[in-house]
Amino acid sequence: MTETPRQPDLSTQIAENLPYLRRYARALTGNQQTGDHYALATLEALLEDQDVFNSGLTPKSALFQAFHQIWISSGSPVAEADAVTSPEARAQWRLANLTKNTREALLLHSIEGFRAPDIAQIIGGTADEATALLTIARTEMTNSIRGRIMIIEDEAIIAMDIRAIVEDMGHDVTGIARTRDEAVKLARRDPPEMILADIQLADKSSGIDAVNLILKELGDRPIVFITAFPERLLTGERPEPAFLITKPYSEEQVQSAVSQAMFFASTETLQG
Repeated sequence: MTETPRQPDLSTQIAENLPYLRRYARALTGNQQTGDHYALATLEALLEDQDVFNSGLTPKSALFQAFHQIWISSGSPVAEADAVTSPEARAQWRLANLTKNTREALLLHSIEGFRAPDIAQIIGGTADEATALLTIARTEMTNSIRGRIMIIEDEAIIAMDIRAIVEDMGHDVTGIARTRDEAVKLARRDPPEMILADIQLADKSSGIDAVNLILKELGDRPIVFITAFPERLLTGERPEPAFLITKPYSEEQVQSAVSQAMFFASTETLQG
């Protein structure tokens, strides 16, 4: 007699999806510490009430829905324009002027791969409403900010593809670097307003090291990392990126991550 495969227990299901919740929370808040705070609050709430996992949703959707219940009920207040001083506060003020739930819908779809019906279950509303939010989000985020972007990527085809995507969005590309040393020299010669970086580079050097050196010399600026192994950077054991794209990526993922990151003028230094 064939036994029915046992389903993973609830703690295992949560653990499997937690890195992706943390990635989403960071992109939504633009900050590792703040994003992780919301993820932790979600876990604490689930210790008290796990009914969301009995609602017929997939484990990942259930976890994200639990997060949004926390996000909606305890979101950080946004300062008035004349009271905004720090770069992050200015970013949050700009974000507050976007249509409600558009960023959430865009990140859920483009970064985490949820479809419109799933997004509706997570944030509320109908699938048609979620689709409308995605359309609005793409327009508002893409048109919000233009900037000068440097690309750190050792694979020529990927570098050219990324360049085409960001230039189509209206950004200027300062150049493409294949190694850590090339990246530092390029940044010194033509300082970018944002960096889009691979993790593993041509000469076995680290994109994280390159970014750290550039930020140390030039100061904070938005960073988007690209990696085939996002779980390695989402352990919670060291400083980690707020904006992370998984290889293989889609055009929409790059567009979304770049647009989101452009709203935030500070990026935490990472440890390679």
